Amino acid sequence: MATRAPARPADASPAVRTGFKKRLVRDFALNKYLYVMMVPVLVYYVVFHYAPMYGATIAFKDYSPMKGILGSEWVGFAHFRDFFESYYFWRILKNTVVISLLTLAFEFPAPIVLALLINEVRHRLFKRFIQTVTYMPYFISLVVICGMIKEFTNSGGIVNGMLTSFGYDGQAMLQKPEWFRFIYVLSEIWQRVGWESIIYIAALMTIDQEQYEAARIDGANRLQQMWSITIPGIMPTVMIMFILRMGNLLNVGFEKIILLYNPAIYDTADVVSSFVYRKGLLEFGWSYSAAVGLFNSVINLLLLVSANYISRRVNEHSLW
Repeated sequence: MATRAPARPADASPAVRTGFKKRLVRDFALNKYLYVMMVPVLVYYVVFHYAPMYGATIAFKDYSPMKGILGSEWVGFAHFRDFFESYYFWRILKNTVVISLLTLAFEFPAPIVLALLINEVRHRLFKRFIQTVTYMPYFISLVVICGMIKEFTNSGGIVNGMLTSFGYDGQAMLQKPEWFRFIYVLSEIWQRVGWESIIYIAALMTIDQEQYEAARIDGANRLQQMWSITIPGIMPTVMIMFILRMGNLLNVGFEKIILLYNPAIYDTADVVSSFVYRKGLLEFGWSYSAAVGLFNSVINLLLLVSANYISRRVNEHSLW
């Protein structure tokens, strides 16, 4: 004869809720200032990140400013089909992926290498000098940065002049499609390597120094210490930053691209974000550009979730 499981006390659920409320009130009383500091952050994300997500519905409508979002005609996936079937689809997808992968391959490890090198420097003044010099480009306005790049690479620029001595024809480098990706990635490294190394330098500071003492007693040289202690010590930080980078892999910095590119190099410089800018703001194709932007965001989300899943399965480091 089957037996029934004992019934749960009738007051179990209210008791649990009461205990949770007491813990919540106690936690708020202990950390009230932290909660107050968190309010502006929440307001910022709600107002500028979550509330505007409603506007993404224009990707499925034939949006007209006169009719508004609600009054515009629903067209479903028509804009997505137009984009997938257009001449520009494969070109901008290829450019976005290639530039993103080149940036990931060369710009992402650069601050890690710089942090490791700075960590090995023992002279404090020299270390501070290197840090200051590498940080400075990040604080220069992007407009100024792009102006400097144009001046350096035009027909009479310093870089162009140096290459001319090696047989280059002297034409402005930003007029040649084959040079754009190299210039973009190299300028990204120059501009961001110092700033992005800060988080890795901070991670290096958390490594237990007794591990280095033990390694030196065992006869390990500095290279062996770096390989066996330093790199494993910052690997959790590296993996978190890598996952975050994967979530923005296709969000190539369109500000720099728009400031640098021109119709002569669209074949290698035009990416999803610059295409959205041209179609949405210059040609007033709001719904079409919203569809392209939404497609880009969905791909980034899939990349983020996939990178997080793989990282959690491989080395147990993940965002969630």
